[in-house]
This record gives sequence, structure tokens and C-alpha cells, in this order.
Amino acid sequence: MKEQKFTITDDTGIHARPATLLVNKAGQYESHVELQYNGKTVNLKSIMGVMSLGVPKGAEVLVTVDGTDEDQALEGISETIKEHLGE
Repeated sequence: MKEQKFTITDDTGIHARPATLLVNKAGQYESHVELQYNGKTVNLKSIMGVMSLGVPKGAEVLVTVDGTDEDQALEGISETIKEHLGE
């Protein structure tokens, strides 16, 4: 299992467009991928789950990946977050 923390720097937080990008990226991998924020954990492959978190700008989130392609999955998701949402 791998995990990495990110800080969301986009002015609108994780809204519909970047949430869709994250869900689509997570869906490319076999590993189980979770997003944690404010004591809640959701499946990063679920757009409704991600949107239900209401992650604002400045929030710290944790991405957890567990499975056969966890290294590639975390790398791909990390690139997507850094490109569209934060650091």
C-alpha cells in the first residue's frame, strides 16, 4: 500500500472538471484508490464520492493506493493533481 498527501491550491477546490479527471485517471488502474479528507474516505473511482467530500482550496487530502499497479497509479494520480489542482 502507498499513500501521499497533497494540498489543493486550485481556487475552487476539487470541483466537477478536476474531479472527473481524477476519477478517470484512477479508473485506468486495477489498484483500489481512496481519497481521504476531513475524516471521510471515498473511492477515488467514484465521481459522486469525490464530489461529496466538498474539498476546498487549501485543504490537505490523502490519496491511498493498494494493488498490483499501485506505483503507477500513485504516480499517475499525483501528476493529475499537480497539473490541475495542487501540489
